[in-house]
Amino acid sequence: MADINYVSVENISKSYGERVLFQNISFGINEGQKIGFVAKNGTGKTSLLNILSGEDVPDSGDVIYRKNLNVAFLSQEPNLQPTLTVEETILASDNPVLTTIARYEKALQNPHDTEAYQAAFDAMDAQNAWDFETQYKQILFTLKLTKLEQKVSELSGGQKKRLALAIALLNKPDLMILDEPTNHLDLEMIEWLEALFARENLTLFMVTHDRYFLERVCNEIVELDQGFLYTYKGNYSYFLDKREARIENQAAETAKAKQLYKKELEWMRRQPKARTTKSKSRIDDFSDIKQRAHQRRKDHEVQLELNMERLGTKVVELHNISKGFEDKTLFENFDHNFIKGERVGIIGNNGTGKSTFLNILTGTLKPDTGKVVIGETVQFGYYTQKGIKIKPGQKVIDVVREFGDYIPLKKGRQISAQQLLERFLFDRKKQYDFVEKLSGGERKRLYLCTVLIKNPNFLILDEPTNDLDIVTLNVLENFLLDFPGCLIVVSHDRYFMDKIVDHLFVFKNHKIKDFPGNYSDYREYASANTSEDETEEKKRSTQTEDKPTKKAALTYNEKKEHRNLEKEIAKLEKEKEALQNKFATENWSGAEIDEQSQKLQELIDTIEEKTERWFELSAKLEEG
Repeated sequence: MADINYVSVENISKSYGERVLFQNISFGINEGQKIGFVAKNGTGKTSLLNILSGEDVPDSGDVIYRKNLNVAFLSQEPNLQPTLTVEETILASDNPVLTTIARYEKALQNPHDTEAYQAAFDAMDAQNAWDFETQYKQILFTLKLTKLEQKVSELSGGQKKRLALAIALLNKPDLMILDEPTNHLDLEMIEWLEALFARENLTLFMVTHDRYFLERVCNEIVELDQGFLYTYKGNYSYFLDKREARIENQAAETAKAKQLYKKELEWMRRQPKARTTKSKSRIDDFSDIKQRAHQRRKDHEVQLELNMERLGTKVVELHNISKGFEDKTLFENFDHNFIKGERVGIIGNNGTGKSTFLNILTGTLKPDTGKVVIGETVQFGYYTQKGIKIKPGQKVIDVVREFGDYIPLKKGRQISAQQLLERFLFDRKKQYDFVEKLSGGERKRLYLCTVLIKNPNFLILDEPTNDLDIVTLNVLENFLLDFPGCLIVVSHDRYFMDKIVDHLFVFKNHKIKDFPGNYSDYREYASANTSEDETEEKKRSTQTEDKPTKKAALTYNEKKEHRNLEKEIAKLEKEKEALQNKFATENWSGAEIDEQSQKLQELIDTIEEKTERWFELSAKLEEG
């Protein structure tokens, strides 16, 4: 049986003034598809979602919906009635079950009309409307919206987003269009929603930067890249593989286009007066070839040696710190001494004191007990959830230069404010745009640059991944992997945490527990140790029993191998980059392109193999 088409998007275009977001793009959404939509910030994601939801219209083209299709749209900033309570908002929503309940209540008032009563009763059965109150309360409580009588005007931005998500889920729509559904959810909620979406036979079209969510929920990825749409019939891992192959293929195509361009350029110079129909079409082809030959990808690979002020032997010491507000204890009696190069992830449900802890650490808040000792050479860089204050009339480059002109690198080199902005995907033209013109995600990127340009040696990032697209996340991850100072990250992005941190502070049950691993390690550990008592017991036994046997120090030869591997990997990475660049500059024949592609693949395989061995030895070194 053919797939039922829900939505057809036909040749739509959207521009703002001279800025073209996309032109003549087409795709369809069919029943059962779970599509993740991937694009850089500022390239039209939100515009496309708004066009799909009917909140905006394309400049040209059409969006055609199947008749009587029930669509739920979850936007970044839901439009809710501020005077209603949480429960009233659910009961005032446009939900077909509520119509059925209203019809049944009306039938009860007129019991003589047995036909109408029977029809209303059957409809209640068919829609499982008897349990609607239980259903909405379960979802609200799962999303930590327990105060049903609280007014919408009193809710935080995150709570409003969760309330809008509850309405969308209860509506049981044919199609859900979601803009960053995991923003403002804690890890438990994200995993609950992930399991729900993976299990239910829903049709989804979503924008999300949460790569584990994309991996586990989506069966198709649609990418908008430089104005073109590419479709990948698989999950996120499949998309990454195929996207890399596509980019390599485009590099080879660009090289071929360059050769053709040279020949056509000679022809153009020889034929200044030739304007027959045939030559006119060839001139049109020429401009197309020129465009392809001059394609440049704006992706940045960050490989930096930052020259920051050295951290002394004393970094930050936390002695017996506790904090609570009114009658609620957040955490108590926590001790920790940070060492150079430490990379900590912070996890815990909303309201467990994560941001409070960071404010105590940086000295903006005093603990109830204990003290914080900060080393003399420590320079904090603190990215908070408040974001950036926009001054009207200010340009992007001016914002960053307020905080610094450059970041010093080793060997006397430096990254200027302009270069840093370029790394974080603001091209030279964009740097002279007014800040008020930027999208939400672009403003977050800019704020990040203002924190980094100050060249801190102790970097604290509180939810840096919210509203950042996947391309920017990769740039940020690469930057942080090169960052030699201390790093603390609070994030609900599990993929980001896994890649960046070495151990976790877990905020749970008024305690902060230091867990020796990343997020996936912790989830595996937590699911194997369901009760808190078992967790405590296992931690105690690990601390006492494992320590004597954990001396897995490297042998002399292994240490030597570990040092050599670092040099070899760096050398191979340079070879790989040089070869990749040649695809765009050399005039190779088809056979040469095949040969060089094979060589590139061999290099990639060797780097992976050596990196795996390096990780293996690094783990032993840490254990020793």
